[in-house]
Amino acid sequence: MVPSLAPSLVPSAIPAPRPAPMPSNGAATRVGSSAIRDLLTLTGRPGLRSLAGGLPDPATFPVDAIAEATARALRDDPARALQYSPTEGLDELRAWVADHRGVDPAAVLITHGSQQALDLVVRATVAPGDVVVAADPAYVGALQVLRLAGADVVPVPGDDDGLDVDELGRQLAAGLRPRLVYVVADFHNPTGATLSAPRRTTLAALADRYGFVIIDDDPYGLLRWSGTAPPPLRTATDRVVTLGSVSKVLCPGLRVGYVLAPPAIARELVVVKQAADLHTSSLAQHVVATVLAEPGFLDAHVARLRPHYHDRAVALRDAVRARFGPRLELSDPAGGLFLWARFTDDTDTAARLAGAIDQGVAYVPGPAFAIRQDLRGAMRLSFATTDPADAADAADRLARAFARA
Repeated sequence: MVPSLAPSLVPSAIPAPRPAPMPSNGAATRVGSSAIRDLLTLTGRPGLRSLAGGLPDPATFPVDAIAEATARALRDDPARALQYSPTEGLDELRAWVADHRGVDPAAVLITHGSQQALDLVVRATVAPGDVVVAADPAYVGALQVLRLAGADVVPVPGDDDGLDVDELGRQLAAGLRPRLVYVVADFHNPTGATLSAPRRTTLAALADRYGFVIIDDDPYGLLRWSGTAPPPLRTATDRVVTLGSVSKVLCPGLRVGYVLAPPAIARELVVVKQAADLHTSSLAQHVVATVLAEPGFLDAHVARLRPHYHDRAVALRDAVRARFGPRLELSDPAGGLFLWARFTDDTDTAARLAGAIDQGVAYVPGPAFAIRQDLRGAMRLSFATTDPADAADAADRLARAFARA
């Protein structure tokens, strides 16, 4: 006779274990969600005029050239276009970037957009607790990368001439020791400011004296419609890492960017990228290399982009100024994709966003870009996807959203 099981051993009598929480190291909490990426979910809403995301105008995408380059890659060398490729990037694309930027091909690493380029540089150089200086306000994506790395982000103010290097010099003299200084030297995101030539010289001298590395994030440099571009920061010191991208010039969907780095940093970036994703899309690199290598293509394409965005910037700026008057201060950029706006009264742009969306218009509130500065009265407006004929309507919607109570 088989003995019966004691009640305490019957499976149904054993209490089910409480599920353990899913593991997390709090990375998402450190970073925080991007207000810009969150607002992009609204861009498909019928009738919404989005002035939020820095999206290039789809009408500027060289669709025919991209289609032809894709077909050529798949027809002429499909094995190479669809196979794994070197971590550093395709030789022909690195050679084109090197020639375009005036550097040695060994300094070039191809990445998945300039956002990955920034992430790789920060991973290779910054340890938790390291100090990184950035202009306040700052690009949201850069703040996310730096916070994810556990950096201590120290703000330095800026103005129409870019980062206040004199203030940075005072803080350095007082003992500040950053590992990196992050700048968008040409058409700063979000303010549109360009770092002046004298300030570039001073910043380079500070880097040489105090031993920090400058990250020059440069996705907008070719989109200049007025003035003369100051010399690149990398020409003033060898302590500069330059980030670049084809997203604003060709299209963002291919996700092709690059890093120009000093040899010591370049070697480390290759190892870090191997751990991150092995290599950038082989097919995308083939397509970009083919399009950019076409004689005369880039010059002609950029010559069309500049007046295209200039006309949109002027139309939106003038329409907004006409409706708000002195209540709203607006930047007057010489290129890029953004207008920076600041209310001169106590208007809170974050508090008004929901109402603006109800009026059919979206923007990015200033606090999204703040490190420590109070930017409740500021907002970033992107003119890139707003046709000049629609600028008045977009400004009308903004005016209704910000009508005084």
